[in-house]
Amino acid sequence: MSSAVDIARLDGAHGRPGRTAVWVRPERVKELSLLGVILVALLVFGFLVDDYFSGRFFNRVTTSVAITAVLAVAQTLVIVTRNIDLSVGSIVGVSAYLTGQFASSNPSVSPAVAIAIAVGLGTLLGAINGVIVAYGRVPAIITTLGTLAIYRSWLISHGEGKTITADSLPSWVVDLPTRTAFSVGGLDIRVVFAVVVVIVVVLQVAMQRLRWGRRLYAIGSNPEAAAQAGLPTRRLVLGAFVACGALSGFAGFLFLSRFGNITVVAGQGLELDSVAAAVVGGVSVLGGSGTLVGAFLGAVLIDVLDQSLVRVPQVSEFWRNAILGALILAAVIADVVIGRRFRRRWSAEARPHTKVDGSAGDESEAARVPALTAPEQAGRTGDR
Repeated sequence: MSSAVDIARLDGAHGRPGRTAVWVRPERVKELSLLGVILVALLVFGFLVDDYFSGRFFNRVTTSVAITAVLAVAQTLVIVTRNIDLSVGSIVGVSAYLTGQFASSNPSVSPAVAIAIAVGLGTLLGAINGVIVAYGRVPAIITTLGTLAIYRSWLISHGEGKTITADSLPSWVVDLPTRTAFSVGGLDIRVVFAVVVVIVVVLQVAMQRLRWGRRLYAIGSNPEAAAQAGLPTRRLVLGAFVACGALSGFAGFLFLSRFGNITVVAGQGLELDSVAAAVVGGVSVLGGSGTLVGAFLGAVLIDVLDQSLVRVPQVSEFWRNAILGALILAAVIADVVIGRRFRRRWSAEARPHTKVDGSAGDESEAARVPALTAPEQAGRTGDR
């Protein structure tokens, strides 16, 4: 939740004037490591696949990653509060199908109205999840697992097996994924990808700078302490689920524009992709830590691997799923290891230090020992 690198000059702090300590937050370490992994993956597949570094492949990745990235950001908003939303795939399906029905029945509908319908539907379904979790006190995994089935079952009953076809939709819906915002060095930046990047940046800044975002992290770090401090925990959790639903509804609109042909099983399985992208991106499943930028990079990494492995004939579909599973496990293990290491370092640096050598000019590490904290002093007195 801080800048990429926080530099603190310790002028006289701990008796070591003039020394500069460079602090790198764990979130930034994870983001930089993800960037490194993405670059390594691109280099490896560049040697394995012919014509890999092409504008066509770049467009395919940036267009397909938009949906997963939006859902990863939505999932992150909930996970940082120590919850989870497994119904995002069903919300995508409901939003995409109903918005497609409306657009096919009203060919003159404007993009703003269609997006508003999708986002509104997602907001409503997310609010249902939030009310049950925040005010009904039902665990999020149970609540959203139930609403996943309920939303999907309702969609199947409502759709009656009918398919929304691309030729029945307004032309602007079908053409949206191929629209270019601008070009950089021969690479076309699609409108949908540019919009998703803007969403990630805006929400990341909001999570860092606004009181609402900082409170979400506080709830995830210690729900009991947050409640005792007077934070409106129920209202904040409800807001996180509502925001998650709204973003899932927007992802439903992107799903409609990308595929055109929408069935009642649209969006099925996306809930797992969103969780995987968030976890790979460094969002802790225990809540209280993680960034939206990291979740976005996790979505990019997963999509790059998925799109690249398809072009390697020696790798079967089963091994692609196994690689994704191994990536998730590695991300969780790395999150635990990095988190523990940084917590130990911060705890050691936060403790007061004192000199045992009488010379004022001795700056050696041997001349400095950590002072005992109050609990340690009390325990030491008790031992005597």
